[in-house]
Amino acid sequence: MKYILALDQGTTSSRAIVFDEEAKVVASAQQEFDQIFPHAGWVEHNPMQIWQTQLDCAREALAKAGLAAGQISGIGITNQRETTVLWDRKTGVPVYNAIVWQDRRTAALCDKLREKGKAAMIRRKTGLELDSYFSATKLNWLLNNVEGAAERARKGELAFGTIDTWLIWNLTGGQAHLTDVSNASRTMLYNIADQKWDDVLLDLLGIPLSVLPTVVDSSGVMAQTLPDVLGASIPIAAAAGDQQAATFGQTCFKAGEAKNTYGTGCFMLLNTGSELVESHNRLLTTVGWRINGKLSYMLEGSVFMGGAVVQWLRDGLGIVQKASDIEALAASVPNTDGVCLVPAFAGLGAPHWDPYARGTLVGMTRGTTKAHIARAALEAIALQTVDLVQAMQRDGAKPLTELRVDGGASNNNLLMQIQANLLGVPVVRPKVTETTALGAAYLAGLAVGVFSSESSLVKNWSVDARFEPQASMDERSELLGRWHRAVERAKGWIDA
Repeated sequence: MKYILALDQGTTSSRAIVFDEEAKVVASAQQEFDQIFPHAGWVEHNPMQIWQTQLDCAREALAKAGLAAGQISGIGITNQRETTVLWDRKTGVPVYNAIVWQDRRTAALCDKLREKGKAAMIRRKTGLELDSYFSATKLNWLLNNVEGAAERARKGELAFGTIDTWLIWNLTGGQAHLTDVSNASRTMLYNIADQKWDDVLLDLLGIPLSVLPTVVDSSGVMAQTLPDVLGASIPIAAAAGDQQAATFGQTCFKAGEAKNTYGTGCFMLLNTGSELVESHNRLLTTVGWRINGKLSYMLEGSVFMGGAVVQWLRDGLGIVQKASDIEALAASVPNTDGVCLVPAFAGLGAPHWDPYARGTLVGMTRGTTKAHIARAALEAIALQTVDLVQAMQRDGAKPLTELRVDGGASNNNLLMQIQANLLGVPVVRPKVTETTALGAAYLAGLAVGVFSSESSLVKNWSVDARFEPQASMDERSELLGRWHRAVERAKGWIDA
């Protein structure tokens, strides 16, 4: 039996899963880590804690599987995207905390670039909106706000990376400074048509080329781990951003196939094949993956607050003790009784792109209970997804016939039923909902011969549950109308 180790480094936790050659889970381990909020709208992680939790999970998963490192054919890495780390090339020590994708500290810089007329050029080159979500302005902030960083970067003393790059650096003891094309395409520094770091964008943001990693295929042996890290030298055979990996794990290999991941945020990706489709409805054009030099492009809609809304109800309000309690609480009422929650805690993502929006809870009366708020939270996750689907269809995508779903919150049956009701199409959950890690395993397994072909992977995909829409058109229209009124009230809440 052959095995793949998938490292799934997410926004709130690190995971490691061992898969066998039939793509079955052999063992897994998971650790949460600290979320750091130094100021309103700022979100940071400790990069050393990210590395340590990921390493601990890898070792624990191998131990649970009863496997030695030498029995692992390859490692596949998938990661929270856009999160930005800058470190010393000699010591491997970060110069500052990782700035997380949710962080909004560079919104004002984005406004200045927009006022200078740079947004259209940035979109043309990168496929992305000019927004603080992406790595480019975060890296600019680090260079300009950490003492001596800009000068040290110019001298070649510092290395930048998204989390995949940070993990590869540590797994190889600093011997490999690499990223894959899917992660590179999320930095707002990578030209997705020319497939290279863009000199114009680097000049615009004052970023030296020497600080950037080498860009490689998403699937293919790119480096070897140091033997003392896990106990043997293992090929690092894949890397992909978490949403691209989840799309691969859902076997959405053909143009027109789509999935939605319900993680910390919600991310819907539609495969457009070899065609780079420009969005006219503020969706993102991004790279899905590159295998043997062949690119697959995606249209993506990004929602910043998905499962994180439930986390907020648990940690911020204390409405539930654990995240899984939300389903029973929300199901205890037949509807929200007019309550609407817009979870713009980190601004609004696609298709609104408003960094100055803030979370809004409207429609409450004396009769409002925590159950109504819990149900409004689940509806908010589903309603944001409807906005993405509608934007994709305005961009010319064919009407959805079904939506494939994954991620932790997809295990919430009530949420999935609400999603089907609001979309008016079936929502299909596969037996393996950890498709992010599975996608990384697939990409790695293809590279080292554990899996033979993409067509063989399609056969592994199987349905766990199918949720058929049960709401009428009138009910759907009423909910969407109320939602859009509430979104308008959340927009532009804080001053630019």
